[in-house]
Amino acid sequence: MAFYCVNMLEIALILTEYDQVYEEIAFRFLEHFIWITYAMDRIGVHHDEMWDEEDGFFYDLLHFPDGDATRLKIRSMVGLLPLCATTVFEPGTIAQHPRMLALIQLFRKRHPEVMKKIATADDPLIGGHLGRRLLSVCNKEKLQRILAYLLDENEFLSPYGIRTLSRYHLDHPFLFHLGGQEYKVQYLAAESNTGMFGGNSNWRGPIWLPVNALLIRAFLNMYAFYGNDFKVECPTGSGNYMTLFEVAREIARRLSSIFLRDADGKRPVYGGTKKFQEDPHWRDYILFYEYFQGDNGAGLGASHQTGWTGLIARSLDLFARVTAEAALREAKGFLAEITREQIAGE
Repeated sequence: MAFYCVNMLEIALILTEYDQVYEEIAFRFLEHFIWITYAMDRIGVHHDEMWDEEDGFFYDLLHFPDGDATRLKIRSMVGLLPLCATTVFEPGTIAQHPRMLALIQLFRKRHPEVMKKIATADDPLIGGHLGRRLLSVCNKEKLQRILAYLLDENEFLSPYGIRTLSRYHLDHPFLFHLGGQEYKVQYLAAESNTGMFGGNSNWRGPIWLPVNALLIRAFLNMYAFYGNDFKVECPTGSGNYMTLFEVAREIARRLSSIFLRDADGKRPVYGGTKKFQEDPHWRDYILFYEYFQGDNGAGLGASHQTGWTGLIARSLDLFARVTAEAALREAKGFLAEITREQIAGE
């Protein structure tokens, strides 16, 4: 919902060019974003917020009828999606909207403790690269701590992209007892082994293109703000440090390797299917599977998901054309320019 609010805020700011009434609408979406972010990590509230300060990760919450709550300490995509609620504004953007700026200042005066939870919003003088401003659920400290999990090859970082559930839970399944029954969540690299949700509980390890694409988008946004000075270890524990642009490109590279031939001439997407791996009439026809095995990249589910798995083509195009320097200089402009070129070409 925070991600939704960010998108609606950006749309409303564009519409102010045609009608100033959208300034107040833009502020309403900003206000919703702020309250959602605050609810995820409220001050002075114990076990009733998603952020776990000890672990450095966001978790689901289970609320009980008596008002109590507990965190379900499962390292899943739930803890990574807050990274996606991120956008960057060019310097002076907010100043061009005096009504919205006045509303922000009033909100800051009334709710200073709430504003402290928003990345860089606690100090209006803080700016990023080229004076840009960042609006994000995750400040730098949260970002660093979450990335330590996301970029760990024993957790989320597969050779073929970002898993939906940490591989840590293969040997350490999450167990929960309620009403005399035991419930378990364990890492499953491929199809579900349970009838839960009609047997379609396939978010316990496989790789999905849509959420990987959202993470890549988030890292490119944050790179435009943090620039080349902010680096993280990738993979975690390797001693190799990358900028957020390089992290985004590395995830994209791993995703593309699902479809490309490896050193043995095999495409991971086709797993052990001999017909598609060896038959000259079939081996070069790529299927766009619904999701992919978290450890070996084999395609799973429906084989015609061009809507979201087709994002791999967008990823290949983007990183073939855009350098880190251009991404840092142009920020969102380079994405818009590529889109315009594609439309013109079609």
